Amino acid sequence: MSDNSPTNECDVCQDPIASDSIAGESDESFCSTGCRDIHGLLDDTDASGRLDVGPDTDRSLPDGVTRTFFRIDGMYSPTCEAYLEHIADIQSGVIAVEASYVTETIRVYHDADAVSVNDLRDVLSRTGYTAFLRSDVSTDGDASGTRRSREADGLRKRRSDEVLGLRYAAGIVFGAFLMVPYVAIMYPAHLAPYLDAVFLNAFEGAFQLSGSSGFLFLRIYFVLTAIVLFFTGMPVLRGAYISLKMRRPTTDLLVAVTVVSAFCYGTGAVLLGDNDIFYDLTLVVATVVSGVSFYETSIKQRALERLTDLTVSQVNSAQRLDDVDAATEVSVDSLESGDRILVREGERIPVDGTLVGDDCSVKEAVVTGEALPVAKGTGDKIVGGAVVTNGAAIIEVGDPVTSSVDRITDSLWSIQSADHGIQRRADKLAYRLVILVGVVATVIGAWTVASGGPLSAGVMSVLLALLVASPWALGLATPLSVATSIRDAMERGIVVLDDTIFERLRDVDVVVFDKTGTLTTGEMDIVDVNASDEALSDAAALERLAAHPAAAAIVAAVDSTAGDASTAQTDTGNTDHAGVTPDGREVCDFRTHATGVSGAVEGREVLVGNLDLFAERGWTVTAAIQEQAREAREFGRLPVVIGRDGRADGIVVVGDNPRQGWLDTVTGLHESGIEVAVLTGDDEEATEFFTEQDAVSYVFADVSPEGKTEAIRRFQHNQRVAMVGDGTNDAPALAQADLGISLGGGTAIAADAADIVIVDDDLSLVETTFELAWAARRRVRQNIGLAFVYNGIAIPAALIGLFNPVTAAVAVTVCGGVLALNTSRSLFRESPSA
Repeated sequence: MSDNSPTNECDVCQDPIASDSIAGESDESFCSTGCRDIHGLLDDTDASGRLDVGPDTDRSLPDGVTRTFFRIDGMYSPTCEAYLEHIADIQSGVIAVEASYVTETIRVYHDADAVSVNDLRDVLSRTGYTAFLRSDVSTDGDASGTRRSREADGLRKRRSDEVLGLRYAAGIVFGAFLMVPYVAIMYPAHLAPYLDAVFLNAFEGAFQLSGSSGFLFLRIYFVLTAIVLFFTGMPVLRGAYISLKMRRPTTDLLVAVTVVSAFCYGTGAVLLGDNDIFYDLTLVVATVVSGVSFYETSIKQRALERLTDLTVSQVNSAQRLDDVDAATEVSVDSLESGDRILVREGERIPVDGTLVGDDCSVKEAVVTGEALPVAKGTGDKIVGGAVVTNGAAIIEVGDPVTSSVDRITDSLWSIQSADHGIQRRADKLAYRLVILVGVVATVIGAWTVASGGPLSAGVMSVLLALLVASPWALGLATPLSVATSIRDAMERGIVVLDDTIFERLRDVDVVVFDKTGTLTTGEMDIVDVNASDEALSDAAALERLAAHPAAAAIVAAVDSTAGDASTAQTDTGNTDHAGVTPDGREVCDFRTHATGVSGAVEGREVLVGNLDLFAERGWTVTAAIQEQAREAREFGRLPVVIGRDGRADGIVVVGDNPRQGWLDTVTGLHESGIEVAVLTGDDEEATEFFTEQDAVSYVFADVSPEGKTEAIRRFQHNQRVAMVGDGTNDAPALAQADLGISLGGGTAIAADAADIVIVDDDLSLVETTFELAWAARRRVRQNIGLAFVYNGIAIPAALIGLFNPVTAAVAVTVCGGVLALNTSRSLFRESPSA
């Protein structure tokens, strides 16, 4: 083997490259043609407003500096990001902090001697937040599903969701109890002076509070309403506190202003002997907002549950060999550099290393995106996360002990923690309204005092203005819209994992597709046969004794043609052995090679493999077969040449077929004004077909996972980018993109990185997600408008002196009803172009 020791880094992805690197213009060097093309076609200026976090940003940390990733329960807005960054940053020993509520992740660089991981966890677990290490997922013994779904189903998360449900239940129970006197006595008492109804005459003056009766009412209602306010409404109060502390008013602050003002006004009214007591407004608003938050959380939890069946790409155990080659199962964490591990056929390689046993084939698609298995010989590098497809691998663990999958996961977390959320439309509006409502209330209070009223009257007028003018229903508008949009998406097999996608998706300019497993099925099938039935049958006789995707496809094709689905016992290795086919033919001298198989079928020597194997053995291959093999490679397919008695007799083309409807999908996106790009780890020959499609604007082949991430970053210089992928190698790019879409048949890491998962691998649903985004915006806008129905009733009533608990209850009921009615309609009943 040649010495390809790294001498420098790729100018695009910063991967180490060898001295025989690909040269570009000037003095640039690239690890692949894909990185060279990315450099030549895409601007390398950093995207404005985006943190430059690449896969290798944290490759070398200063001495003494540790990087720790935390998962934070309770983050739900950019204000939460800013608050947690602030409380972590002020700790001694903390160097830098990045938080993202989109992924509930916070990354902290710190001096481990000055501030420990446990100290940071305690500091971040405050004001309703709960921090825990991302690397320490509570699974209660269940390691299935994606990390994100396991985190969401972990003990802390379940406890958080249960407490939210308990808060809502408490609001319902106490609220229902306390509303009985309101409905039975107070509301009729307020209606009696205005309605000439016999049945109301008995209530006139029935709810005048004075003396001991007033204080009895105050003691009961004050305590029980306070329980609802400070227990059921605690998440809202916490959000309001944080928004004030960070000087970023949100809808939580608007809701808090209403419920606290109503509570304070009611208390003051009892003390002053007035019967305009708005404790009911506190009870209803706090409970309804809590209920909507609980509903939104429940819908998101249902979405996460849809992901539990996805493939898990990390390996937790390994078979370590001792001096006498006896295998013992050990934890991957216990492996040391120089250990030898055994990975059997069909198993995933746990860590990076060097092959020290016999030759084998591995499929590295999960890491590199390359669809075809790769032959490996003694001394070759092996990447953790790849799957052994032929033979068994004995691997010497590298230094340091790590896996390519682990590095991709680490890169994913780095990008996610820098993925700051966007402020919701309602929160942007709340920022202006809080100031307006505050000014109006202050002016009214000042005018009351200036007009000769007592100070108590001024205070009461301020409280009344706040509970009348504050548009608290904005706190319902967005959660209702989000929850219903997620529900409608799930009904069509689209799992939305981040509610900000409804805004981000509408701004997308470019959709980047991974090729293998996304635009193609990622499975091997026979796509073309140019061989006689006899030659094909001889090839299948050998391939029955092999174990790789091409062999399985050839055998299946022959069995299907012959109407015989039976197969012989599979055996592999580099030693001579014999077998018998289902039709009774004898196979002798069978051997596997890195590039094919050989043997004797009924005494005739047969060779099945690629052109290199035929050249190595000196067998004759016609120009026609060579040309067909070359054309097959251009489409990213695997040409398998069949030879008998020293010459090639035919060729079978095994391919990774395009996914059904892929062309309609990319054409539809192109016609809607969105550019389409294709990124793949396959070589250039495998992508020539895509370059011929008018709907595809860019095609980049032979691109590493780091190169994919860099390509996305460069696209983001002046465009908004969505990435569609399915594999572990796509995860950093999915996370880097403004919007990540993962196919459900992909890996767990890809699902963790994505914002949307298409459960049924239906590419047409990519277009549907765009329709969803536009319909969701209409719904949000409608709900924001309807949220002001409460104020539209309350403010006129207050101006003419008719605002009391009855009109407040009517305003709340009408506002809640129209919001519920609007959100009950399916998004997909509306035209996307409306």
